[in-house]
Amino acid sequence: MQVSHSKEIANFHIVGINYKKTDAAIRGLYAIGPAQYQQLLEHARGVQLDDLFVLSTCNRTEIYGFAESPRDLLHLLGRVAHGDLQQLEELAYAKSGEDAIRHLYQVGTGLDSQILGDYEIIGQIRNAARFAKAEQSLGSFLERLVNSVLQVSKLIKTETGLSKGTVSVAFATVKLLERMCPDIQHKKIVLLGVGKIGRNTCKNMIEYLGVKHVTLINRTMQVAEDFAGQHGLRFAPYENMVDEIRDADVILVASNAPQPTVLTSHLTGTSPKLIIDLSIPFNVETAVGDLPHVTLVNVDELSKVQDETLQNRLGEVPKALSIIDEYMNEFLYWYKMRKHAVVLKAVKDKLHEIHTREIQQQKNGAHYKMEDIEAVSSRIIQKMINLMAGKVRKETDKSDQYIAMINDIFETGVNQD
Repeated sequence: MQVSHSKEIANFHIVGINYKKTDAAIRGLYAIGPAQYQQLLEHARGVQLDDLFVLSTCNRTEIYGFAESPRDLLHLLGRVAHGDLQQLEELAYAKSGEDAIRHLYQVGTGLDSQILGDYEIIGQIRNAARFAKAEQSLGSFLERLVNSVLQVSKLIKTETGLSKGTVSVAFATVKLLERMCPDIQHKKIVLLGVGKIGRNTCKNMIEYLGVKHVTLINRTMQVAEDFAGQHGLRFAPYENMVDEIRDADVILVASNAPQPTVLTSHLTGTSPKLIIDLSIPFNVETAVGDLPHVTLVNVDELSKVQDETLQNRLGEVPKALSIIDEYMNEFLYWYKMRKHAVVLKAVKDKLHEIHTREIQQQKNGAHYKMEDIEAVSSRIIQKMINLMAGKVRKETDKSDQYIAMINDIFETGVNQD
């Protein structure tokens, strides 16, 4: 399939799915890992789509870029995702033009996040754009737009209270544990996965709940060992995972593996457990939640944990929207000026072409007489007038508009009323 499109704003689209219409299980089917991302960009280049990037988080999978139709971008996602393309088409949303641009600003500033004001999303946007640029799939338009969004996000963080207070998936986990396990300090806790989310959650548990009995497990044991040493915690090799989780009271799963790592068979016949799955796609087998002695919570349920911080953030939304409007208008002005620069350069090249052709046609020897130069200049001027008159005659329905524009550009002083 060959795609033909221009880099007009009308051809800039965003398509994707997020937490508003899909649950975590479905989002997991369309999560895009690094290998899938690279594969998607290769497919994109094959159909002449060369200015795009993909944002894939626990709450959304979105693709931003230029295409003839949003469906072209949707099909790229469908080719590399594990989910069904037809289901994706039914669940996906799409925005185009300035609506798509505004959407990226709102995503990047946490206004569209499942937890209002979530500041981690901006780092994910930065990394996603950086990956696309490294693969030579990020054009000047998107690079400039992403940089503007990064700037706005930083400004909103410093000048409003939208991101103030501790609200995140990690903190929501702490609030949930506080409510469901009043004696959490005496529980045996296993953290499976010591990536960014796992580390943040563990730090919050230590700081806010005073927990000490935490065992860290990670596929790369050195990562778990280093973090355990920094915080006085225990670690265990990944090979001992089953024994460790069978013996635990609380299990936090942030392993971000492509397939479930905690299975029903691991927990059959064990003591009661609270399991919190922080991964997308799910890393705890869904059937684990059916075990009578297990309470299973996923990221969507965590997002319902509200506190006064979120209420305070709602009052900051108008300020954030005002900042977005200001910077979005600046971006659109840049885009329009860039378009004008391209047109003016093309006009200059056209005039230079006419000038060169007329000079070459003037064969009066090595030296020009003044009247020869004047004759050449007159012909150039006449050819310019002929070009404009020809366009006016051809586009009769727009002739008045064209004449008014020419009159304004050259400041003729002619009153057309």
